Amino acid sequence: MSLLPHQLELLSPARDADIGIEAVNHGADAVYIGGPAFGARAGAGNDLRDIERLVKHAHRFNSRIFITLNTILRDDELEAARQMAWQVYEAGADALIIQDMGLLEIDLPPIQLHASTQTDIRTPEKARFLQDAGLSQIVLARELTVQQIAAVHKALGPVDAPGRANIEFFIHGALCVAYSGQCNISHAQTGRSANRGDCSQACRLPYQVTDAQGRFIAHDKHVLSMKDNNQSDNLRALIDAGVRSFKIEGRYKDMGYVKNITAHYRTLLDAILEEREAEGRPLSRSSSGRTTFTFTPDPLQNFNREFTDYFVTGRKQDIGAFDSPKNPGQAIGWVTKVGPDFVELEVSDPATVLHNGDGLCYYDLHKELVGMAINVAEPVSARSLTQWRVYPKDPVEGFKDLRKGTEVNRNRDMDWVRTLEKKSSDRRIGLWAHLSETPSGFSLTLTDEDGNVGTASVQQPHQSATDAAKAEASLREQLGRFGATVFAVHDIALSLSQPWFVPASVLNALRRDAVAALEAERARNFARLPRATPVEPPAPYPEDTLSFLGNVFNHKAHDFYVRHGVKVIDAAYEAHEEEGEVSLMITKHCVRFSMSLCPKQAKGVTGVQGTIKAEPLMLINGKEKLTLRFDCKPCEMHVVGKIKRQVLNQAREAPLTFYKARPHNAH
Repeated sequence: MSLLPHQLELLSPARDADIGIEAVNHGADAVYIGGPAFGARAGAGNDLRDIERLVKHAHRFNSRIFITLNTILRDDELEAARQMAWQVYEAGADALIIQDMGLLEIDLPPIQLHASTQTDIRTPEKARFLQDAGLSQIVLARELTVQQIAAVHKALGPVDAPGRANIEFFIHGALCVAYSGQCNISHAQTGRSANRGDCSQACRLPYQVTDAQGRFIAHDKHVLSMKDNNQSDNLRALIDAGVRSFKIEGRYKDMGYVKNITAHYRTLLDAILEEREAEGRPLSRSSSGRTTFTFTPDPLQNFNREFTDYFVTGRKQDIGAFDSPKNPGQAIGWVTKVGPDFVELEVSDPATVLHNGDGLCYYDLHKELVGMAINVAEPVSARSLTQWRVYPKDPVEGFKDLRKGTEVNRNRDMDWVRTLEKKSSDRRIGLWAHLSETPSGFSLTLTDEDGNVGTASVQQPHQSATDAAKAEASLREQLGRFGATVFAVHDIALSLSQPWFVPASVLNALRRDAVAALEAERARNFARLPRATPVEPPAPYPEDTLSFLGNVFNHKAHDFYVRHGVKVIDAAYEAHEEEGEVSLMITKHCVRFSMSLCPKQAKGVTGVQGTIKAEPLMLINGKEKLTLRFDCKPCEMHVVGKIKRQVLNQAREAPLTFYKARPHNAH
């Protein structure tokens, strides 16, 4: 396992190495990043030199780097994936995040393996199976409740058992409306597969919703678009349920987002660590050091579709961002006047300052979000703190439904953006310094918070000081200068027969050498994460049949499931064997429930009971039509459709044939 039972890991995303380095600097215990290929964000690959640079920086703090190799692979891609796995292992990466079980059947390096969100872990049985198959960390489906997470935790067995997997859970960021790995809408409509890192995001489009009689239920609503995940208030409950790795979504996000959201959760988790220490139930962070920030983290400042805690504390009515998939920002005031090339605003808080370059927005009469980029913002008069005049970048006459009384939000604050463009954090590993005299000079020993020791000595005559108090103060001051390093000194102990005079240049060199020895010792003691050993004989998969939703796209994955007792295995949807109507997306979100049309809600409501049935609904966007079917027992919605003819006609990748039964001519 990578984490001890009492350790918590804050896991941050990185689009590139520079963002990954800042994630570490802002308190991440681990960072996940795309390698050169085969990541579930096709546009977020990184070359090996960058991976190496990030690994080197992270390991100084005992932070870990996880590489996403989490797409499903064709047979002809397995060799390249194997080579990449070895390359990132040799670059120092700590784990691979995988979806395709075919990777477990090939010659991978001895690197730790983690189960991607794409493996769709919703049940204790599936979690236990993946643990038994040799995966050391498993990210659970975002749709689970605290009680369901606790049930998985229990099923994994004693926390200190060898091979025990860690539970990872998404705590922040964009939400896929579908169970991850169970969405084929993008492939059916465009040939771009979400399972291969190229999702077209059909879930963020506006749809007409009609009932079986063709009546409109909703018009141009983004009914499959979820608000963004935010578990800030649920961290204690998640810890108690067994979560140990807290994952932030966002491998496409910018530097400012990663800095801010990492800092936000670092601050919250550090407060919980202190709290648990005081209660006598100590927990610790899984990497070294403490982080301080030059700003107060605020998740509302980044792009968000407003927030939800989704299903963690039970089903809620308001989990969707149905009006807009854009960032509505924060309400700041109202329009008081619309001029020929300017707009005047009254802000509700006198402390609100508008800046050149700010982004404002408002809802038009159709509830569509309209953005307004600001060229120049200036106070209307020196007397009023709340009256502002802004000159938009685009012509004022082009702003639809903008009038006096319109409420205005700000979704980009340039002052905030500039703050995060500068150095905004400081991460330091605590140490204790001990200066002692030797027969021919002095020795400095540095002991860090992890118990690593670095020592340096210098030959230097013992020279009496004219002013003992001044000499001691000078020794402490020179020895305490760790500003240019990753260390911060807690205490300096002096074992001297008297406070000797030692030139500053000698003390500086002594400190530098001791720091170098300590860094070298930390690097020597850094242990690579062990690869878990699969259970023998192979644990049986929880079911003996896999539909196309099993995402089996190569013969090695097929062999894996056969070895684990699966009898009938369908090829992945991308193999184009499913030409009829199928569930293209399965989701815990229910359009009927969100629109108060759920038969369970209607139970016991006088005059309504029995009149609302879970009949299918239609989703229409232009020429695209999808059917919503409702499976009320598990409380799930299926988005049903079929693959487009032009997608079937696209040049087929190496075709797959998995025998459903033993062929007649087989010997």
